[in-house]
Amino acid sequence: MLMNTIKPYKDRSDSKKEQVADMFDGIAGRYDALNRILSLGIDVGWRKKLVRTAALEKPAQILDVATGTADLALELAKTTGAKVIGVDISKGMLEIGRAKVGKERLNDQIELLYGDSESLPFESDRFDVVTASFGVRNFQNLEVGLSEMARVLKPGGLLMVLEFSQPQSSPFKELYRFYSSAILPRLGKALSGDGSAYAYLPESVNAFPYGAEFNRILDLCGLQSASDLSLTFGIASLYTARK
Repeated sequence: MLMNTIKPYKDRSDSKKEQVADMFDGIAGRYDALNRILSLGIDVGWRKKLVRTAALEKPAQILDVATGTADLALELAKTTGAKVIGVDISKGMLEIGRAKVGKERLNDQIELLYGDSESLPFESDRFDVVTASFGVRNFQNLEVGLSEMARVLKPGGLLMVLEFSQPQSSPFKELYRFYSSAILPRLGKALSGDGSAYAYLPESVNAFPYGAEFNRILDLCGLQSASDLSLTFGIASLYTARK
């Protein structure tokens, strides 16, 4: 079992799960704006790539794990027409997400639930597609969370994970590492007031398995045909696997 010991707040002794929930509760109101600024808007295109791939499945039911403020859930619902359920451990993020869903008048199509991604409150073999965007890196127990995602996926269904990875080609590798370690935490602190949250981002990315190693973990969690697509010089990767 892969335990992720990188936590947002090094001076606290509580679990990573509790710290992640507190961190996102604290920055929830500024999260969307910060994402657009700090990623230069590139994250929007990454999510659209995931949504286009999901739409090919013609799904009736989609689960979006670690749904946050529901950006991905909204795009999935609009593009696929499926019933989308989003789950997140941060009540603050869900509050923002529900307001966005209501504004789009999609309450009948999107349901956002408070819940632990490592203990999903659904029966097995329920969803046609299960997604997560920039959330599995925050799991306390990676294999437990991925195994839960696999459990609720229908046989033959598609699991999709969008997550940060690490560029491998120079000079982009060096430029990205400088930005993520030296600039992003300072800029994030100035904009959000929580320097720990944006220091945690590069630390958690550096510690997270990516590429072939993450595909191997997907295989260990009961999934098949795991593959990855590198995005924007390797800043992020889109992983897909079948049950």
